[in-house]
Amino acid sequence: MLRLGAEVVHDVALASRREWLLADGLGGWAASTVLGLNTRGGHGLLVTAATPAHPRLVLLSRVEEAVTCDGVRYELGTNDYGGALHPRGFEHADAFVLDPLPTLTWEVAGRRVSRTVARLHHEPAVVLVYQLEGAEPAALEVRPLLAYREPEKRQRENAAVRAEAARVGPDFVLQPYAGCPPLALRMAGATWESDPHWYRGFRYVMDVGDAGSPEDLFSPGLFRLVLRPGSTAAFTAWAGAIPPSTDPMVRVAGERRRIRALGDANEGFLPDLRRAADAFVVRAPSTGRAIVSGYPSGMKSAREALIALPGLCLATGRQDDARALLLNLTAQVEGPRVGPPASDESSNGEALDTGLWWVVTLERFREATGDHEFIRAKLQGPLLAILEGYRAGTRGGVGVSAEGLLGHEDGANPLGLTASGGGAETSRRGFAVEVQALWYSALIIGADLARAAGQTARAGDWTALAARARESFLRAFWSERHGYLADVVDGSRADFTLRPHQLHAIGLPHALLPRDKAQRVLEVVRRTLLTPVGVRSLAATDPAYEGTAGEQGLRAVALDRGAAWPCLAALYFDALIRVHGESAKAEAWRWLDEFAPRLADGTLASIPAAFEGDAPHRPLGEMASARAVAEVLRLVTRLGRRPSGRSVRPDQRS
Repeated sequence: MLRLGAEVVHDVALASRREWLLADGLGGWAASTVLGLNTRGGHGLLVTAATPAHPRLVLLSRVEEAVTCDGVRYELGTNDYGGALHPRGFEHADAFVLDPLPTLTWEVAGRRVSRTVARLHHEPAVVLVYQLEGAEPAALEVRPLLAYREPEKRQRENAAVRAEAARVGPDFVLQPYAGCPPLALRMAGATWESDPHWYRGFRYVMDVGDAGSPEDLFSPGLFRLVLRPGSTAAFTAWAGAIPPSTDPMVRVAGERRRIRALGDANEGFLPDLRRAADAFVVRAPSTGRAIVSGYPSGMKSAREALIALPGLCLATGRQDDARALLLNLTAQVEGPRVGPPASDESSNGEALDTGLWWVVTLERFREATGDHEFIRAKLQGPLLAILEGYRAGTRGGVGVSAEGLLGHEDGANPLGLTASGGGAETSRRGFAVEVQALWYSALIIGADLARAAGQTARAGDWTALAARARESFLRAFWSERHGYLADVVDGSRADFTLRPHQLHAIGLPHALLPRDKAQRVLEVVRRTLLTPVGVRSLAATDPAYEGTAGEQGLRAVALDRGAAWPCLAALYFDALIRVHGESAKAEAWRWLDEFAPRLADGTLASIPAAFEGDAPHRPLGEMASARAVAEVLRLVTRLGRRPSGRSVRPDQRS
C-alpha cells in the first residue's frame, strides 16, 4: 500500500506531479493526479478505447464534488484555470492511498469523506465509491464534467451540445453530441438535478503547444444524496447501457482483488512492476491481443510492442499472450514491406528496424519458452521473408551495402528517443549504430534457427553475411581515439556525438564488439550517460564528431543533457553482465534499489517514458511507458532473485 499524507496532498505543486493510472484491459483508462487535478488532456475518469465506430474518446473528464455539513457547503475539487486554482479542495485533502485502487480522503467539519476510483476490467465503465466517517451525516453532490473528444484535442463551449438527460430505468443517459457513444450514469439513492453549465478555461500544465490550449467542459447536472456515517455510495459511468444486474460495490471489490493478485506474493517492488505491466496488454477487437505503447496517448506501435513483449509477457509468465502477440505482430511485419508504419494508429512514417526487433523478440521467446515447435510451424517462414526482405532491399531506400551494413537513405531516427522536454534529437542519415547491431544479431539468430530447421545452406549464407557486416562495422564505427563507437556513419563522415545507441552493439543477444572495446564503451557510458533514472540520450559535454580530414583531437561542445531513459538502463546492464559476468549483477541491483523509489513519485506504481537528465529528474513524456516498465521488469527477472530494497521511501509505505 502506498500512502501520501497531508504534507503532499495539501501542496498542489507536489500533488500535481503525482499521477495514477487504471487501465481497463481494452485500451481505455482512467488517470489523474492524486488530487483529481487533471494536468494532461489525456487525464480523465472514463477514457474509452478506439473501436471501428468511434475513435479513442475522453468521455468523462472529471467530477466536481461538494459536501454540506451543518448547513455549510464545502467544495472538494481542485482545478487549474490558467494559474487560478478553483475550487480549493486541496485545503481539505487529508491523505491519498493506492491500495491498489486510488483513494483520496478529505476532512471537513469533523467528518472524513473518501473517494475511491475503480476502472472496471474489460468494461467501458468507471465506478466512484464515496464513504463517510464521523458521527453526523453529510449531503453529497456529484457533478459530472464531460469532454467528449480525443485525448489530444480540446473541447470549447459550443451550441451543438445536447443538455438533456434521458431517464432509462434507474439510469440517466447523456448523448451530448450526435454520432458519439451515449454515457449512462447511475447513483443509487441519489436524485438527479438538471443544471446544464459550461466550465471554461481548464489548463493542462503538462501539455505543450496546441495540446496546452485551454478547454471548456460541459456539465448537464448533478446527483444529490445524504451520506450516513459508515455508509458508502457508488457513482457509475458507463459508455453505453449499464447492465441491469450490475452491483457496483461487487465490481469494485472484484477489481481490487484482481489487481492485487497480479503481484503474487513477491517482495520489494516486483509486485508493482507486474501490476504496471498488466496495463499495457489489452484485448483488441481485430487481433485478439495488443500492446499499448504508453498512456495517456493510448497508441499502439508494432515496434514498441516487440521491444516490450519480453518484459510484459515472458517475464510475467504470460506465455500464451506472448504467442498470440507474436503471431499478430508477425502479420504486421512479415513480407516485402519490412518497415511497417511506426504506429498502427499514427502516420509517423516507417521504422527501419521493426523487422529486426521481431527477430530479437523471437529469440527471447525461444530462450524463455523452449517452444521450438511453435517457432518451426508458425514463424520459420516469416523469419526467412524478413531477413531476405532486408537483404533484397525495401521501399524507401532500405538496403544492404556492399560491406554488409544496413542503412536507410532518409535519415529517420530508428530508436525514436524523444520526449517532451527531453534532449535535442538530430537527423541521423546514413548507417546508424543500433541498426547494425540489430542486423548482426538478427542474422546470427536467423542462422541458428535455419540450422536447427535443417536449412544448412541458408544458415551458412546468413553467417557469412553477419561476419562481413561485423568486420565492416568495426572498421567504420570504432574509434580508438574516442574509445567508443560512432553514432552514425555516412560515407566518409562519422558522427561521434556521444549517445546511448551504441549499447545495442554490446547488450543485444549477439555482441558486435570484442570484450576489450566493449569495456571501454561501458566505462564511457557509465561515466557520462548513466543516471539514477536511466541512460541519457546525450552527455553534458560531448566530444565533437570526426569530420573531414585534418580535424585533430577532441573538441568539447556544450550539448543539452537530454532525457534519461529507464529502458536503456536495462540494455546497459545487459551489456555489463555480458562483459563482467555475475559480479555485474550486484551493480545492477544497486541501481535498481536507487531507482525503485521512483515508483512512488511521478506516476505512482508505474514508470514514465523518461526523466530529466539532471536532478531532481522530473518525469518526461508519457506518464506510463510499456517499454520502460517492460525493460526494468525484464532486468529484475534476469537478475534471478527478488530485490532486497523497498520500492518507496519508508515514510511512504505502510
